[in-house]
Amino acid sequence: MTQVGDRVLPSIPKDTRRIPPLENGDQLSRAEFERRWGAMPDLEKAELIEGTVFMPPPALSHDLHSEPHFDLIGILAMYRMATPGISGGDNGSVRLDFKNMPQPDIYLMIKASHGGQANVDADGMISGAPEFIAEIAKTSASYDLHQKLEVYRRNGVREYLVWRTLDAEFDFMVLKNGKYQLTRPDADGIVRSECLPGLWLNVTAALQGDWTAVMSAMQSGISSQEHVRFVEQLKNAVSQPKI
Repeated sequence: MTQVGDRVLPSIPKDTRRIPPLENGDQLSRAEFERRWGAMPDLEKAELIEGTVFMPPPALSHDLHSEPHFDLIGILAMYRMATPGISGGDNGSVRLDFKNMPQPDIYLMIKASHGGQANVDADGMISGAPEFIAEIAKTSASYDLHQKLEVYRRNGVREYLVWRTLDAEFDFMVLKNGKYQLTRPDADGIVRSECLPGLWLNVTAALQGDWTAVMSAMQSGISSQEHVRFVEQLKNAVSQPKI
């Protein structure tokens, strides 16, 4: 019972109280973020970054988000389908730590069964840092290159690609000694992944809309000896006895 002045009010069991909705800017733990999101089944996009709720508006821009997102998924899917032991997805929620649960635009991860650093939890959510994350951003002012970059760095995302569509630039970053280092494309306009051998992305051609050249570079990557060795390495990881 709860007493208010001269009145005694019946206590309301905690589990029957209405769960507050998520609101942009809320300061929450990841557990509370998940609880509130679970009570909003129609909500598709929400992120927790450093304990702050971000609820971006729908990606209405065809040229600056939807189409680049679609194109990049297509080219990265080529790699995923040619590399047994690799999983990928888009806009899936990732449990990183107690204050962070982002929804990367695209991710690639080595399956835990093949020696990867992230797992799929019993409820289907990713737990831990995928090896590779890609985000579509308009400019360098985006939180993808500030708050989220720091979260990905601290949690060990090994490679981070940001396509700045309004700036017409790609930022391909590799985690080395706890810091992201920017990787420049070679003379052919190609950046090559270190943690996912054979993932070759012709960023120069992508910016020009030459997807035939982009696909050709990716096909060369997955036909390379480094990719052949990587696939064999992934197979061997499965066959190793678990201690």
